[in-house]
Amino acid sequence: MFDLIRHKTSSHKTDVLSGLTVALALIPEAVAFAFVAHVEPMVGLYAAFIMGLITALIGGRPGMISGATGAMAVVMVSLVVEHGVQYLFAAVVLAGLIQISAGVCKLGKFIRIVPYPVMIGFVNGLAIVIFLAQLGQFKVKDASGNLVWLPQEPLMLMLGLVALTMAIIYFLPKLTTAVPSSLVAILTVTAIVVGLDLDTRNVLDFLKTMSGNDNATIAGSLPSFAIPSVPFNLETLYIILPYSCILAAVGLIESLLTLTVIDEMTNTRGRSNKECVGQGLGNITSGFFGAMGGCAMIGQSMININSGGRGRLSGITAAVALLAFILFGASFIEIIPLAALVGVMFIVVLGTFEWASFKFMGKVPKHDAFVIVLVTTVTVFTDLAFAVFVGVIVSALVFAWEHAKHINVTEEQNEQGWKVYKLNGPLFFGSIANFLELFDPSKDPQDVVIDFKNSRVADHSALEAIDTLAERYVNAGKKLHLIHLSADCKALLHKAGNLVEVNQLDDPHYKVADDKLDS
Repeated sequence: MFDLIRHKTSSHKTDVLSGLTVALALIPEAVAFAFVAHVEPMVGLYAAFIMGLITALIGGRPGMISGATGAMAVVMVSLVVEHGVQYLFAAVVLAGLIQISAGVCKLGKFIRIVPYPVMIGFVNGLAIVIFLAQLGQFKVKDASGNLVWLPQEPLMLMLGLVALTMAIIYFLPKLTTAVPSSLVAILTVTAIVVGLDLDTRNVLDFLKTMSGNDNATIAGSLPSFAIPSVPFNLETLYIILPYSCILAAVGLIESLLTLTVIDEMTNTRGRSNKECVGQGLGNITSGFFGAMGGCAMIGQSMININSGGRGRLSGITAAVALLAFILFGASFIEIIPLAALVGVMFIVVLGTFEWASFKFMGKVPKHDAFVIVLVTTVTVFTDLAFAVFVGVIVSALVFAWEHAKHINVTEEQNEQGWKVYKLNGPLFFGSIANFLELFDPSKDPQDVVIDFKNSRVADHSALEAIDTLAERYVNAGKKLHLIHLSADCKALLHKAGNLVEVNQLDDPHYKVADDKLDS
């Protein structure tokens, strides 16, 4: 529906302009996520600056934007409420150390095991989450402190400005791509609102609504170094370790999946392990400079890619510009209409959602379609990390179930008159029940051969099944011959003892997955 990739090449000019666009879009997001985590707005803004700068400098995916995120903010809430913000800073530092360890141990490569249906569910779910988050901009607090929709006239004005923003972003690239259409849209709508003195909500109004403070502002100073003020003992470690592990996992999952999405969009390849290290160092620095930490932000990353940002300069510009806004340009940024930023995010939603998934839902296997819907739903109603775990587990179980049905045998007789079973298909934990049902020792002749040439003994459950079958033939007073087994399979067939003959002819050389091989 919308071609998100409007710039095919990168340049310093487009990187700088794209970074400025992203910096503007970062402000309301960082403030909102700070309130979700029950911390001051500046804690979220500092996180957007620090995470954005460090990951842009040393991360594994140029063009990807990092900052404070909702996925991590929801994990932080209970820690802040129960123990205070200093424990949050300590937990973020520990989470960063865990992420660096993951990168050093090269665990980032395991993001490749995430199936494509899970990826589709991931982007669809995040698109819906981003859309729902923008609806809050159309609400204000009533006298009781509850959020209610704007009155009709202000609501219609805001919707009109959102539509104008989206129209500029969509149609301007058809005329020129010299400047990012998102930046032009934000500046144009801001100029219209200020020039015509239109009564619509801006960034400052949003900040006041979120904080309940009429004197709220995004103006601030440079972040300062400070060691988290917590006791350095085992009790503190016991408190923060569970949160740190969850934060590290959520941050890496969202970052690496976002990296994968951008890889596919730009036809390039990022470095997942290097990104783990970059995310970790960013979180460690955040914890020591009074920031809430974070991870990759798919919405802002899409804005950057859509605006032409491909190099590291785009992320660096976004981070430095954000800090400049905090230090020097707060009064200018605070007058930007929320409608302009909402319009930008709506375009991100349209570009992020995998609309083609509706077309091929009826063409892909039913279990893949189910996984797409499941991951999308779980992402919307819970969180990203849990949704990905659920999707991967369900996909793995479906894979095991489908392959469990592929095992079968063909029967023949050799020159010695023995019955030969030629086994076909993988033998693993999911197929052992079907495997055992293929044989009937009571009806077979005295000598039986099982040929594993067209099979693959995959795990210890398969070895146990072979042992069980051998015992059945032994108990029936018959001789079982096994051929074409790998060396490690033969070494681990311990239960059958010498009662089963394992021939050496043309044995394969693969390894079976079994922890006893390491002993």
